[in-house]
Amino acid sequence: MTRKKTFLILGLFLFLFPTLSNSQCPEGFNTTMDENGKENCNDVDECNEDDYGLICKENAECRNTVGGYYCYCADGFTSSTKKETFTAASPQTCRDINECVSMKNICPANAECHNSAPYYACICASGFTSSTGVEAFRSGDNVTCNDIDECLDEAICGPNASCNNTEGSYICVCNAGFRLKSGKADFTGNHEQCEDLCKIDQTICGNGTCHHGADGHYCSCHSGFTNYGNKKHRCTELNCDIFKDETSLEKTFPTVHDHISHLKKSCLDLTESETPKEKSDDLLEFLMSLMDKLMSGEVLTDNKKVSLFFNLVEHALRLTGPFVSPPGTEKMAEYTEVKMKVYKGSELPQGPTTISSEHAKLDIDLEVAAGDPLYYPGFTAVSLLTYKNLEKFVNGHFGGVKREGNESYQINSKVVTITVSNTNTSHLKEPIRLTVHHLEKTNKTFHTCVFWDSSVEGGAWSTRGCRVVTSSPEYTVCSCEHLSSFAVLMALYDTEDRFDLKLITWVGLSLSLVCLFFCILTFSMIRSIQSPRTTMHLHLCISLFIANFIFLAGISRTENKVGCAVVAGMLHFFYLSAFCWMCLEGIQLFRMVVLVFNTNFKTAYMMAGGYGVPAVIVAISAMVSHKEYGTDKHCWLSLDLIWSFFGPACVIIIVNIFFFLITAWKLAQKFSSLNPDLDSLQKIKAFTITAVAQLCILGTMWIFGCFQFEKGTIAMTYLFTIFGSLQGVMLFVMHCLLSKQVRDEYQNIASRLFAPRKKTYSEFSYSHSSKPQASKSTQDTGESQI
Repeated sequence: MTRKKTFLILGLFLFLFPTLSNSQCPEGFNTTMDENGKENCNDVDECNEDDYGLICKENAECRNTVGGYYCYCADGFTSSTKKETFTAASPQTCRDINECVSMKNICPANAECHNSAPYYACICASGFTSSTGVEAFRSGDNVTCNDIDECLDEAICGPNASCNNTEGSYICVCNAGFRLKSGKADFTGNHEQCEDLCKIDQTICGNGTCHHGADGHYCSCHSGFTNYGNKKHRCTELNCDIFKDETSLEKTFPTVHDHISHLKKSCLDLTESETPKEKSDDLLEFLMSLMDKLMSGEVLTDNKKVSLFFNLVEHALRLTGPFVSPPGTEKMAEYTEVKMKVYKGSELPQGPTTISSEHAKLDIDLEVAAGDPLYYPGFTAVSLLTYKNLEKFVNGHFGGVKREGNESYQINSKVVTITVSNTNTSHLKEPIRLTVHHLEKTNKTFHTCVFWDSSVEGGAWSTRGCRVVTSSPEYTVCSCEHLSSFAVLMALYDTEDRFDLKLITWVGLSLSLVCLFFCILTFSMIRSIQSPRTTMHLHLCISLFIANFIFLAGISRTENKVGCAVVAGMLHFFYLSAFCWMCLEGIQLFRMVVLVFNTNFKTAYMMAGGYGVPAVIVAISAMVSHKEYGTDKHCWLSLDLIWSFFGPACVIIIVNIFFFLITAWKLAQKFSSLNPDLDSLQKIKAFTITAVAQLCILGTMWIFGCFQFEKGTIAMTYLFTIFGSLQGVMLFVMHCLLSKQVRDEYQNIASRLFAPRKKTYSEFSYSHSSKPQASKSTQDTGESQI
């Protein structure tokens, strides 16, 4: 029993011994016996698929280490946990990397990137092929994508079209005379084919017949229509109707019948001319000669004629423009200047352009001048016509100008006409900008931009659609939303029509008429004071009396233009006559004191100076500008002619001041010397004082009148009204009441009328014999001491 236990223990020991021996190698190693029977620990290769299978997960690779191993994602994959290594027990997985997203420009030019697992592929885009002929490649393969020239295939675009190679593709363009039904400019592929243009678009020529030629289609226009010499463009109507109505034009402008007939013929020839340039030059030259003829005479006498004139000019310019060769033309005549710019081509012109003349400058957008692109006829013409003297014919038609107060208007620029090839210019997409230079340079007035509107009262200046951009003393810049004939108005401020001023005028002039009447009776009836000097006083009073009477009776009677003009002419004459008699008094004083004492003018000379000179001035003014006699408000001179009165008046005032200064200087010398003839010097002194006082009264009044043409002169207006209306009263006071000799005569007359008594024969004889002696001392001057 004991022996059996011993063998059993020994057997169990022998069985357990190898297990105990193996357990001595660490994990990842196994035990082997060498030749000598010695046990060794060797590394276990966990990555050996034959022994262990796929220990790492899909898309991962295994790497053995001493005593262990680790897993890592294969090339083209990345760990889901971003860890580079892991074991089989780890939950990590390997996911594919999208190189087409993460790596920019990984493929060469003209190639497309396609992602795959585990890598990517570069494939040449459509229209390109690889340089090595392979379909797919990667960046490191040194492969490029080259363009494929599709146009090497002659049939790729089909008939009637040309192929143009492009990078990666091609386009087909229809040959001249052919077009796609879709209206597209080009195509690719065989979805469409080019067809004969004349067949697919029967309206391409408008009012003409389409033909197919070697260089494409061309249009033959029907009668009355034209394509302005460009056979490939639509035929549009050449409207010569304004020239065809010769009867109406001849009645309106009878002096230019031949010109209108020639314009009609030239217009009709434009539809038939194969080389219309000469015809257009002919039309333009005859148009300018017609305008010169009209503006050289008195033809444009009313607004309706002016409207017809503008319509004729604008129509002819619009007809002529398309036939002018680019870049344009310039023509100048006696009364007109035309500058024209022309653009031709299939493309609609764009961008700004400028036309300048001596008196104006036009800035306009070419797209606005061309008009609607759908109806673009292949040309664009812009013309600027400047009239050199038209402002005098159209000055005064201001029915379309809204007045803010009592101001009046006057044209202060040359009139210009603007035309373009665009037929719809009533409301432009972009406004034009017109710069016009002023005729009268002033910064003390307000300027307004206007155009001629034929729809207002038969034709008048209007501000509708125009505004002032900027204005200076030299020029005004206007912005207008339409085209027509334009000008710049200058506002003039008349004296305000106030009741108090009217009252002063009527009361003052009435008193002056009474006083002047007494002055006329005094100087004509009292023989004791009559002399050349009193003759001057007499005719001065007569002139003022008649002028004031006409002023009261007819200054506001403007309903009859002829009568109003006569009233204005008479006022012009008699007021100038009053100044001329004042001038004669100054000259007479100068002759008496400076030259020779006691010398007088002959009566004929005085009459020639007092009435002849103003008659000559009025006659010349009436012949030159008879239309300027009478205005819309008063029967007086218009502002254009006012200096035919103020000019001579200012000259007379200056001359008299000159003479009076010399006279005063000479008198001072004479009084300083011991001259025994003190009585004569005393009379001359009184003569001088009264003359100077007369000049101050009458001259100062008209100086105040010079300030009536601007706003804000109310003080001057009151002074002018008071002095002007009371000048007759002042003359009566100065020449009659302040004259001792005249007062004595008044007393004698009053004593005879109101206290009559019988005289004895001796008293009667003494009175008649002594009176001439008493008055002889004043015979030469007609003045007593003041």
